[in-house]
Amino acid sequence: MNWKNTIDRYGSLSIAMHWLMLLLLVAVYVCINLREWFPRGSDLREGLKMWHFMLGLAVFVLVFLRMAIRWFGVSPRIQPEPVLWQKRLAGLMHLALYIFMVAMPLLGWLSLSAAGKPIPFFGLQLPALLGVDKTLADSLKEIHETIGTIGYYLIGMHAAAALFHHYVARDNTLLRMLPRRNRLA
Repeated sequence: MNWKNTIDRYGSLSIAMHWLMLLLLVAVYVCINLREWFPRGSDLREGLKMWHFMLGLAVFVLVFLRMAIRWFGVSPRIQPEPVLWQKRLAGLMHLALYIFMVAMPLLGWLSLSAAGKPIPFFGLQLPALLGVDKTLADSLKEIHETIGTIGYYLIGMHAAAALFHHYVARDNTLLRMLPRRNRLA
């Protein structure tokens, strides 16, 4: 498989980045939701929060690579071509997902900074982006949590749209982003 996008399908780099981002987002959500099962202050709860922070920041780092791949590469055509309103809606959805993947980790980093907490990133301690301000930290955390809830819907609608295109519209939208299977001759 070609690593670069072609007019007919996404290349292996775009496909790998797409699915890696999904796995990271799922892991971020799993970590923050599982932490609720453990008592406050427990090692497991604190470990899950730390993994939530680190994986969220990994999304922040990788989303810029993903955007560069998308914007500097060819976008494969959809066959049969969707109607204009579907193209525009897809563009808005992709924009919302990219904003989400940039804003959420940034809000988390800002929230930790304002709370005066360390910002762990796989053995590194990232610098605080703000001075300590508990009121601001609480506000940023609330915004972060609200957008996190919206993220469930964005990801769900993106997946539902891909399934709609595959099973109802019967176009190649989903197939362009799936890895190719080895075919026997």
